[in-house]
Amino acid sequence: MRDPSMERENGASDSTAATTTTTTTTEIASPPPMNSPRQALVERLKDYGQEDVFALWDELSPEEREFLVRDIESLDLPRIDRIIRCSLHSQGLPVAAIEPVPENWVSTVDGRTMEDREKWWKMGLKTIYEGKLGVVLLSGGQGTRLGISDPKGCFNIGLPSGKSLFQIQAERILCIQRLAAQVVGEGPTRPVTIHWYIMTSPFTDEATRKYFSSHKYFGLEPDQISFFQQGTLPCISKDGKFIMETPFSLAKAPDGNGGVYGALKSSRLLEDMASRGIKYVDCYGVDNVMVRVADPTFLGYFIDKGAASAAKVVRKAYPQEQVGVFVRRGKGGPLTVVEYSELDQSMASAINQRTGRLQYCWSNVCLHMFTLDFINQVATGLEKDSVYHLAEKKIPSMNGYTMGLKLEQFIFDSFLYAPSTALFEVLREEEFAPVKNVNGSNFDTPESARLSVLRLHTRWVIAAGGFLTHSVPLYATGVEVSPLCSYAGENLEAICRGRTFHAPCEISL
Repeated sequence: MRDPSMERENGASDSTAATTTTTTTTEIASPPPMNSPRQALVERLKDYGQEDVFALWDELSPEEREFLVRDIESLDLPRIDRIIRCSLHSQGLPVAAIEPVPENWVSTVDGRTMEDREKWWKMGLKTIYEGKLGVVLLSGGQGTRLGISDPKGCFNIGLPSGKSLFQIQAERILCIQRLAAQVVGEGPTRPVTIHWYIMTSPFTDEATRKYFSSHKYFGLEPDQISFFQQGTLPCISKDGKFIMETPFSLAKAPDGNGGVYGALKSSRLLEDMASRGIKYVDCYGVDNVMVRVADPTFLGYFIDKGAASAAKVVRKAYPQEQVGVFVRRGKGGPLTVVEYSELDQSMASAINQRTGRLQYCWSNVCLHMFTLDFINQVATGLEKDSVYHLAEKKIPSMNGYTMGLKLEQFIFDSFLYAPSTALFEVLREEEFAPVKNVNGSNFDTPESARLSVLRLHTRWVIAAGGFLTHSVPLYATGVEVSPLCSYAGENLEAICRGRTFHAPCEISL
């Protein structure tokens, strides 16, 4: 493969096209049928060592030939070649040593005063009331590991209400909008709107839009939601060759949740945010049923710290827990996240003698806050970054599933660009219940998430003066509090005090 820098000017845009809520389709006239691939295209593919994509050309129908040519022509070949070369070359290269995160870089639960919490809560609500917060949902994945082909956000984990992940998160936005209007508004309350930007993928976009439309956007206004697609990249073999899913199409995969920055830029949604007066962006993954969307306390803390980026963290449960943790990359270097596989046994088990905690204890749970200015910088920086993470996966190919590589960026890659990053500890039992694996797996199942929600909400109800009866052991059941009633356990006394609820049930307005 040759250095394609001289071809850059004639290449396609680095950014992958993304769509917003309104999509316009332009019909492109089809060229006459072709008996052989366009010679210029063949020569370009030879330049990058990818001419094998035309190996079965003679066996294709005219329609299949046209599809394959359009598939290839849609690629930014210079950029993709650069990514492949740089990413493969980076494998096995030495990386900077890692160090634990300094203790004073983390706002721990134990270290916060009630005054801090109240100050941050009010500061966050005021910012939301002023329309300065936008919310980005990372929702490009399908629920295949959960046994469904729908977008993961459509999944119902089995709560008494039967609500999906999407509905629970939409209702939390409705609740916090109401709280901001009530707590901050002076005189007659005015509507408060949090704009929700939902990142899909080519595999989930249409189904996600239809799901929201068929459920009337769960009470939100349709124009306060913008859908956009993350990009895709070809899947490759270990020697960098494109994998063909069929004789006339490339195997492609989403470019990782770190593709959100480029997708927001290419869809012009960063400009949309600026036009709405948004200054701060809350960003999270769809599969955490306990996520506090648009958390005023976290937002207030973030503003108070004056940081460019922030992340919620939970303490690692045990040394061998398979989670990524925050570290410093290099002596005195920036914060980043390393996967559990990068920590050897001694590092994973090392204890901080002063605190008694694991030295590498702050788990990444994909709950982030950024300034809009920083996201703009990152979108440009990561766009030019040619080193992607290589994930070895089973790739669908015309010869059945084969082992290959997916090229991905991760959302935490942005922290390397941050002049300052703040870490904010939250309790796992209050804010982190991921839904990743089918019931019967060892962890992160719908059942484990369901029980986490029921136990948390049961504690809320009892603290508000309510009582429970139950026909099965309480550890296996509980009550669900609708997000429309309470965001984080507040304002439940009027509903619960002196009342008895039979578990399992939903408590709603």
